[in-house]
Amino acid sequence: MSILRIERTQPRPGVVEEPLLTPRGYKLGDPLYGRRKHHAEFAVYVKTLEEAAALIRRGHSLWMHARGKRGSLISPGSLRIVEA
Repeated sequence: MSILRIERTQPRPGVVEEPLLTPRGYKLGDPLYGRRKHHAEFAVYVKTLEEAAALIRRGHSLWMHARGKRGSLISPGSLRIVEA
């Protein structure tokens, strides 16, 4: 199966959020770092949505952003993985 998209289960009103894609790849937070997982030095980067989905299923959080809005780290329980 391939991943079509990863979305928030309760998105912010009035904006369309997408996984944050940086020059290094999609940005995730590693649950091993607990309350510090949002710090840049603990970020995990993957190249594909499939890799991101696999990490989300193992408890990683995903950075999401919307045009004109600051990105935010979304917990795996607040994400939905849409597959084809």
